[in-house]
Amino acid sequence: MYPSRKSNLIFQFFSWYIAYIIKKDFSSYTYDRLQLKEEEAILLLANHFSWWDGFLMFQLNKVVFKKDFHVLVTEEDYQRQWYLKYLGAFASKPRGKDVVETLIHAGQLLDNPKNLVLLFPQGRLYTSYVNNVSFEKGVMQLINASKKKFQIVFSATLTDYFDKRKPIAKSYLCAWVAEEYISLQLLKREYNKHYNEAIHKQSKKSA
Repeated sequence: MYPSRKSNLIFQFFSWYIAYIIKKDFSSYTYDRLQLKEEEAILLLANHFSWWDGFLMFQLNKVVFKKDFHVLVTEEDYQRQWYLKYLGAFASKPRGKDVVETLIHAGQLLDNPKNLVLLFPQGRLYTSYVNNVSFEKGVMQLINASKKKFQIVFSATLTDYFDKRKPIAKSYLCAWVAEEYISLQLLKREYNKHYNEAIHKQSKKSA
């Protein structure tokens, strides 16, 4: 596994820089407010359609969730964007056993109430115009590696220009209360229900 690294100086700089470029490159970035349990970790499931996704979720965590940020990224992104490891990113090496061990590590992070783990269930970038967000099987391996004492939050981030020169971004958030039994099909269905509701709300803004 490629682990995350610690450096307060690098973390503080990029924490400032991410907030700066979001403010500079977007007309606005808004999000829903949620009532969440401070004594439980958060598994944040988000759609993945742009270079911005991880940065937007990092900023969201800083101002809303206020947890220790962790995100599972691809090996390519981990190696290419060196600073990600200092912002809570970790990745698996391209071997089957290491992939499983990385998912177990991610699940165990959720046993600590101070943590937030961001996961893009699609596994790679897709256009934001998809009708259905796919879920890779590793999502359930991660969940099953935990003690299942955490909160699940769905995030559907959408961007539009409307009458602005710069795009607006909105993260539609939903705290999903899981049933005792969670399956990949159930999780995918409930996330996509939230995703489609977000698209509907976004569409109404342009009406």
